[in-house]
Amino acid sequence: MNNYPLLDAFLTMLWFFLFVLWLFVLFRVILDIFRDDAMSGWAKAGWLTFTILLPYLGVLVYLIVRGHGMGERAEAEARANKEAFDDYIRQTAAPQAAEAPTHAEQLAKLAELKANGNLTDQEFERAKAKLLS
Repeated sequence: MNNYPLLDAFLTMLWFFLFVLWLFVLFRVILDIFRDDAMSGWAKAGWLTFTILLPYLGVLVYLIVRGHGMGERAEAEARANKEAFDDYIRQTAAPQAAEAPTHAEQLAKLAELKANGNLTDQEFERAKAKLLS
């Protein structure tokens, strides 16, 4: 039990968390390579090969050379996703909103029915009171 002191356990955990952090950065760089529409296919293949064959150096060089645009590309994708979601909500909610007539439309229809003689004055007043309450 005394072969593994507490400081060694702490350093092992530190290295583990740094490795996990580096994996997150690696996957973020690979996603950014595929996300960038301005880069040609050959450039994407080159960067991807570089980051896979020499991962530490590849990620470091990519962050130095192209890191400034990573945030802008991520923000543009998030904005496009939000706009697509908002458009979907508008398209699905609009027909439902159009189906429910407003109070003004219902009152106009009641007045039209009264004018045509389909409703008596008492029926019209009851329907109007029910609608307005």
